[in-house]
Amino acid sequence: MSKEVWKAGNMLYPVPAVMVSCGREGETPNIVTVAWAGTICSDPAMVSISVRPERFSYPIIKETGEFVINLTTKELTYATDWCGVKSGRDVDKFKEMKLTAGMASKLKNAPIIKESPVNIECKVKEINELGSHHMFLAEVVAVQVSDEYMDENGKFGLNDLGLVAYSHGEYFELGDKIGKFGYSVKKK
Repeated sequence: MSKEVWKAGNMLYPVPAVMVSCGREGETPNIVTVAWAGTICSDPAMVSISVRPERFSYPIIKETGEFVINLTTKELTYATDWCGVKSGRDVDKFKEMKLTAGMASKLKNAPIIKESPVNIECKVKEINELGSHHMFLAEVVAVQVSDEYMDENGKFGLNDLGLVAYSHGEYFELGDKIGKFGYSVKKK
């Protein structure tokens, strides 16, 4: 098998497509779509998002030190894309996409998106200025999940949500389960 060598670039796909909500007191809250979001640590629970400094949401997050990662579903894909190509300088994204800003449980300024089945409330611990994007490293201070996805045993059906991934300019709904952690070494 032959290979072609390309210039350095980001080809680590797929990644989650998420809507990050933020806000400042006395201002309309905003949503920025982020494809560069990830887990950093499990104890304490920490995540990262990378945002270009010229984005409208960047100074809001930097000043308040708060944001919410809202997971997206197939039903939220249009709004996710729209919020990624429109600027909060020009439009009220919550209003235009008919999304509902709800109260975060542990944050003062950043709202949750009620239509999202999972809202991850975050407080910024560090900002790394890396180049085109700056990385916000944040501690997860609370997670809200929609009751409708809880089963009778109290288990949350995260993998039944129809979560969306972004890969090289395209959105995909997660598909069939092909294994689970440890299945490769499980005794038969």
